[in-house]
Amino acid sequence: MKKITLLFSVLLILFSSCGVKTTQSMLSDGNYDGAIERAVEALKTKKDSKGKQDYVYLLEEAFEKAKERDLRNLEVMTKEANPANSERIYNTYLQLNNRQEKIRPLLPLPLLKQGKNASFPFDNYSDQIVSSKNALSKYLYEKSSALLKSKNKLDFRQAYDDLFYLESINPGYKNVKKLMEDAQFKGTDFVDIYAKNETNMVIPKQLQDDLLDIKTYGLNDKWTVYHSVRQKNITYDYSLIVNFITINISPEQIKEKEFIKEKQIKDGVKTLLDSRGRPVKDSLGKEIKVDNYRMLRANVYEFRQFKSCQVTAKVDFVDLKTNQLAQTFPITSEFVFENIYSTYKGDKSACEDSYISYFNKRAVPFPNNEQMVFDTGEDLKARLKDIIVKNKFRG
Repeated sequence: MKKITLLFSVLLILFSSCGVKTTQSMLSDGNYDGAIERAVEALKTKKDSKGKQDYVYLLEEAFEKAKERDLRNLEVMTKEANPANSERIYNTYLQLNNRQEKIRPLLPLPLLKQGKNASFPFDNYSDQIVSSKNALSKYLYEKSSALLKSKNKLDFRQAYDDLFYLESINPGYKNVKKLMEDAQFKGTDFVDIYAKNETNMVIPKQLQDDLLDIKTYGLNDKWTVYHSVRQKNITYDYSLIVNFITINISPEQIKEKEFIKEKQIKDGVKTLLDSRGRPVKDSLGKEIKVDNYRMLRANVYEFRQFKSCQVTAKVDFVDLKTNQLAQTFPITSEFVFENIYSTYKGDKSACEDSYISYFNKRAVPFPNNEQMVFDTGEDLKARLKDIIVKNKFRG
């Protein structure tokens, strides 16, 4: 037990030493907040113990250097008087304040050898945080308002992101929510999607409606909206056209096949006979018994109903700003109707268990051509969605 306790103590010292060295390394590399994070974590337990003294010294030094660096940067940015620095200034004041609040719950932190507490000169940054936030809000608002006068969708999207950030730090600022709605609308690519029939067959309306039901695809994202029905007051940027090119439907077929199934099964026991047909006996004179097998046999008559439908289409991406075909993707989808049923003469137990279910089936009506085309729909939808997802419109 003493050996286990000693080993645990050694491991604890080694682990603590490793943590201190990592914190020292962060401090030397200028990663002051990383060093503060590690030191604060270490001091959350037994902060007054001798083994935690190194962390107290490191925390004191890292705090001093981090604060000095931030104040130096603030001085430079303030002298530059560049509105583009407003976000950095605001975040720096937040950083100064958050750093203090991270350390505050640990205070006081004693320096045991010196008989005093570690020094952490805190300041009240509330006025600076408010004023820098107001300056940042003004800058973001003016920048976004200017971007909204552009004709470039990327500028509208940048305006939206800036306004979203502004709303997060200063909720209710002026008419930001209304401007966000404008930026969202102006920055969105609107795509109309429709089908064209270039075949000599009627495409079921239900298939077209189902294929163009954009809600079921989950394709709309932050900057792309698809409409299967054009809406007023919207200028569309792209068209996505599903062109049905050919539809091939095979004739209704019934193929017949006859085959024999045999299976040998155990059927009790019998006396073992020699080549002359006489019973074979063991050394005690008793007749030797062996397994008796018999053959099961069935004549199977199999009927296979078959009909297939293949739809060939292409998906055209058209840029409506230039009225140019941007990309084309082929789609081929197939649906197969098949029904297998069987009858037999003889013993059906000669067949495999997996096959016996066919004896319970019967012929069924063939689906009509329209139904065959419609049944390709699920596969067509999956292929269409895959094409759209992999080739997103980007304005």
